[in-house]
Amino acid sequence: MSTRWTTRRRYTAAVVAMVMMGAVLIVLGVVGIGRKHDRDTASRSTPDTQSRVIHPGAGEPVPVVPSESTSPSPSATPSVPAGPPLPPDPTGPNGALTDTGNGNVALTFDDGPNPDWTMQVLALLRQYHIHATFCLIGEQVQEFPDLVRAIVADGHTICNHSWDHDEQMADKSESYIRSELQRTTDAIEAAAPGTPVRYYRQPGGNWSDQIVEIAKEMGMTSLDWSVDPQDWTVPPASTIESTVQSQTTNGSIVLMHDGGGDRSHTITALGVLLPDLEQRFHLQPMPTVAPAPTPAASQSSSAAPY
Repeated sequence: MSTRWTTRRRYTAAVVAMVMMGAVLIVLGVVGIGRKHDRDTASRSTPDTQSRVIHPGAGEPVPVVPSESTSPSPSATPSVPAGPPLPPDPTGPNGALTDTGNGNVALTFDDGPNPDWTMQVLALLRQYHIHATFCLIGEQVQEFPDLVRAIVADGHTICNHSWDHDEQMADKSESYIRSELQRTTDAIEAAAPGTPVRYYRQPGGNWSDQIVEIAKEMGMTSLDWSVDPQDWTVPPASTIESTVQSQTTNGSIVLMHDGGGDRSHTITALGVLLPDLEQRFHLQPMPTVAPAPTPAASQSSSAAPY
């Protein structure tokens, strides 16, 4: 009798223990689910975890933009317009441009890029919020591609200035001329992919009909100038200043240099010229796309935005 009672008590105790253990497990499960729900709710209600992300190197979160609406990044290859942007100038040498055609003034810089002077020119242009046109030598482009990228990044127009500044190209063969121009354009493309090269400037201004025609076939308008302070001869800065100030008029294309020699006087002169010209004229880079036709009724003789 006592043995059966003892066995029954042990059995009852075991059942009670199992029931209590099951209850504990149920309670723990409910608590865990509640905590997980709280974590999930918190993560959905915290905007920074879903809509913002820390940009590397930045101190502030940057909103995440859905990929389907993302605009092209600045490093994306831009579309390159086809054909020369401007018609030939009937008054220029062999049809090369000597006037912007819209009353605006264009500053152009030749013989770069140069590690001593180009960045100083860029800094001054940036200071006065002015864009210009840089006529680049292929050999310099190949040696200093980072400077080409700096010019392009600042929004300036790029012009082909031959591979090695051959001033006697008019006496050379067609194949030679094409090689000089193509090698330079290829070097610019390698340095800054997708950059439009829509102008060609012949070293020394020694144009020929053949050079102009070949440049046109390669999609480039021949670009000459109308104001030349001859800064390549390294005159005093005051001479550069007075020449540019006295000769520049509406539509002028001004020639200066950021390479090819000592350009310290040009840099000094720019510190005076840029604020002066900015006050007197509308300054522009040479355009890289053809200007849209303007209805005759709305045309004006004043300088037009580029």
